[in-house]
Amino acid sequence: MITKSPEEIEIMRRAAQLVTKTLNMVGKTIKPGMTTAELDQLVEQFILDHGAMPGFKGFHGYPASACISIDDEVVHGIPGDRVMREGQIVSVDVGTIIDGYYGDSARTFVLGEIPAELQRLLDTTQRALKAGIEQARPGNRVGHISHAVQQVAEKEGGFGVVRQLVGHGIGRSMHEEPQVPNFGSTNEGPKLRAGIVICIEPMVNMGTHQVKTLPDGWTVVTADGRPSAHFEHQVAITDDGPDVLSKL
Repeated sequence: MITKSPEEIEIMRRAAQLVTKTLNMVGKTIKPGMTTAELDQLVEQFILDHGAMPGFKGFHGYPASACISIDDEVVHGIPGDRVMREGQIVSVDVGTIIDGYYGDSARTFVLGEIPAELQRLLDTTQRALKAGIEQARPGNRVGHISHAVQQVAEKEGGFGVVRQLVGHGIGRSMHEEPQVPNFGSTNEGPKLRAGIVICIEPMVNMGTHQVKTLPDGWTVVTADGRPSAHFEHQVAITDDGPDVLSKL
């Protein structure tokens, strides 16, 4: 685990806050009838206009600036000519690079009216993220975060937490140690210390926690075809508690 200096954390705060500004722009712009490629182009231009670089484009060969995942797509949906429709949920995951440091955050948006149970999935995923962030403190283990997320999603919400994909450390690389699972017990994982920066990102399915990857090699979908929600914040561990860098 790479400890960041206060100066490094402030650069990462700028990168993370730009991601949040980008997602806020998405929230005002996304609408039925728009293609995912059109939305991706808006994301890329917004990041460039703010003097940063898209963090995802070219990462391990990924072809776009945003991951746009609809309904049963969990993460890593590749933008294209797919048209977004009323009643869908759309997860948008965005990364930025400022002065060599990464920002990374995600949010699930609603297009129009959705059933109450689907809204409960989104609300539960956000509560799970908040519970995980609360455990991001020096002396706790990564497992404290993992356990808190799982308890809210599975025990309180009754939904399935994805196990094959996890949160992660972040810094000069998009993915650093430690891995941050969304399931587990409090005695698992390395101990957290001040200066560590992580991305906590519950991926919660309405049905089974099982997922599979489509033939494009990127898009991860639920194994049972039921919807999935994804929310992510970038968090610095400090002696004063969790510092959510992606909050404005």
